[in-house]
Amino acid sequence: MENIIVAKFGGSSLADAHQFEKVKHIVESNPERKYIVPSAPGKRHGKDYKITDLLYLCHTHVQQGIPFDDVFKIIAERYTEIVEELSGRYNNMKDLDINHYLNVIKKDISEGASSDYTASRGEYLNGIILSTLLGYEFIDPADIILFDENGCLSSEGTQEAAHSRLIKINKAVIPGFYGSQCQGQCERHIKTFSRGGSDVTGAIVARAVNASLYENWTDVSGFLMADPRIVTSPHPIKTITYRELRELSYMGATVLHEDSVFPVREAGIPINIKNTNMPQEPGTLIVSDTKATNNIGTITGIAGKKDFTVITIEKNLMNTELGFCRKLLSILETHGVVFENMPAGIDSVSLVIADSQIKNKLENILHDIKRQCNPDSIEVLPNMALVATVGRGMSQSKGVAAKIFDALAKNTVNIRMINQGSSEINIIVGVENNDFEKAIRSIYETFM
Repeated sequence: MENIIVAKFGGSSLADAHQFEKVKHIVESNPERKYIVPSAPGKRHGKDYKITDLLYLCHTHVQQGIPFDDVFKIIAERYTEIVEELSGRYNNMKDLDINHYLNVIKKDISEGASSDYTASRGEYLNGIILSTLLGYEFIDPADIILFDENGCLSSEGTQEAAHSRLIKINKAVIPGFYGSQCQGQCERHIKTFSRGGSDVTGAIVARAVNASLYENWTDVSGFLMADPRIVTSPHPIKTITYRELRELSYMGATVLHEDSVFPVREAGIPINIKNTNMPQEPGTLIVSDTKATNNIGTITGIAGKKDFTVITIEKNLMNTELGFCRKLLSILETHGVVFENMPAGIDSVSLVIADSQIKNKLENILHDIKRQCNPDSIEVLPNMALVATVGRGMSQSKGVAAKIFDALAKNTVNIRMINQGSSEINIIVGVENNDFEKAIRSIYETFM
């Protein structure tokens, strides 16, 4: 069976002509890389602009009746510079009239094109340039990635449209971030994804062509075991499962969001996070739980978040009172508050709530808990942080929790809360905000 690799390249990988050349070399170094998904150009340096941000700004200017020529000029200069530099090195680029595409887009924006259409043109233009550079066929995702009238991705319709179109094409470039939505008499309009757009496109394409691997190229060599701003030179994560990925990303780690890769997760296709600037490095491989090997006694990563308030409710014989926790959650729902965690004992339960959620609602929530639940006591712990230690090998290991607690005790970190999920691949501890960084360093140093 033929191996097919789908490769998605992020904005930093396609920020200028030099980066485009790197992508060309990477793609051509492996003939199995047949379907390429580009993002819009990202920042070239700290003070630079992302093209997508500039396109959104153009749309805002039009909506407010403000001329957008100066902003669009920056966009146009960026693309013409890329094409001109590549044309000086590659003959096939000389026939690409990028100004034609830019003029059409500017006209569409000036005539009131939608926000989604405007924002998507960054990926569209990069797709035109990259397909010309590689000599691959250009496929507009508006033809194969379909949203329904409610703006939700039509998974079955997209799978069918993408598979039937791409299976006939040996090599193609498909821009990320957008598709098309059925509106009115099923007239289709450009529709963008809300988050991780190009990652989702790459995952959809990988599933449609039954890829053996989905590569996600960015500016980092995979994931790290801890935040490098907290831990000095943390070890890279060589392999991680989707479950571990979800746990770490949920706890604030800056990793690929699990929601953006659901198509390949469903199909069991592995993902390799790679660095465009250091393609020789192995990166991080994301695999299904069934294909992972348990590294007994080890952890995969450590992540956490600050600024929580913990409300601890105690009541004698709480476990025998039918619907007690339902009342608590109903109170939170009434106040529009989402809880982060809910560790419980026989006679106590704690509500861990982000400060951004609770804001000025705390007193009213406490009042309703006292009135509806009649607890024996309520304790409020502000300025709390959560630290999660994640690892598929933890569930089969004795003493992992003890090592975590011992490490924190030796470094005088006071544990205010402990919670272990039923999956047994993570242990969460609650510490004070001031001890957050120290807690992460302590756990990391103990295991590594």
